[in-house]
Amino acid sequence: MDIMSSNLPDQSPLGSYTEKLTIETPEQTLLEFGIAGIGSRFLALALDTLIQILIGFIVGLGGTMALGALAAALPKSAVWGAALLVIFFFLLYFGYFAFFEIIWNGQTPGKRKAGIRVIKDSGRPLTVAESIARNLLRIVDWLPGFYAIGIASALLTKENKRLGDLVAGSLVVREASFSDLKTVWHTAPAPTGPVLAPLGAAKLTPEESALIDSFLMRRSQLDFDVRVRMADQIFQRLKPKLTLPADNTMSAEKILESLAYERRATGGYA
Repeated sequence: MDIMSSNLPDQSPLGSYTEKLTIETPEQTLLEFGIAGIGSRFLALALDTLIQILIGFIVGLGGTMALGALAAALPKSAVWGAALLVIFFFLLYFGYFAFFEIIWNGQTPGKRKAGIRVIKDSGRPLTVAESIARNLLRIVDWLPGFYAIGIASALLTKENKRLGDLVAGSLVVREASFSDLKTVWHTAPAPTGPVLAPLGAAKLTPEESALIDSFLMRRSQLDFDVRVRMADQIFQRLKPKLTLPADNTMSAEKILESLAYERRATGGYA
């Protein structure tokens, strides 16, 4: 994949950003992602930290009370209980981010609320190993306190990368919120006519689903010929996975719309 970066203002409804990442897929389809600024990343971190504090307070309070009772009944076992608490807080700090980024495809609760997502520089989702490596570096990004090194790294790098991003080859980008996706569905009504059997949206990878979403959100900005060609390129890539009726007469763009609706109906955007 070819990757280009530009400093042109982003006029999308997501807001005004000074940096955009343009990725050319193997199908020669150009997709643009707004690079998340330090402000939106700080908001996401603040929300996630608040959640961690609340969880830590509840578990810490309960654990301390349990340790007190355990120490009175079985003094030697209290040491193991204290060790378990230490392990829990370690996992809460480091594992929290990796856990959610893995199961939510690059998002934590804070990132989801801030409308940002972690992806690879190539545009594909992070692997489990990459997400873990990215978040283990938080201990270095935190030094000497309050994410000083991480903030300095983000300010000095073109794409606002902290050290964890540099090691994992990751990038934090803006993404369409659920309401923005609903706008796409509203401006592109569901295909009319006979009710179709499932086309196979469940077989698509997160990257392929994101490709459909990006096209549907940006198609109104494309010339007609380019729009038709891009829709066909994406359709041809997905076709081997799809279950199409033998007498299919839908255009490639209509099929992509149907896949987006099908995925939404099965909870794919939840």
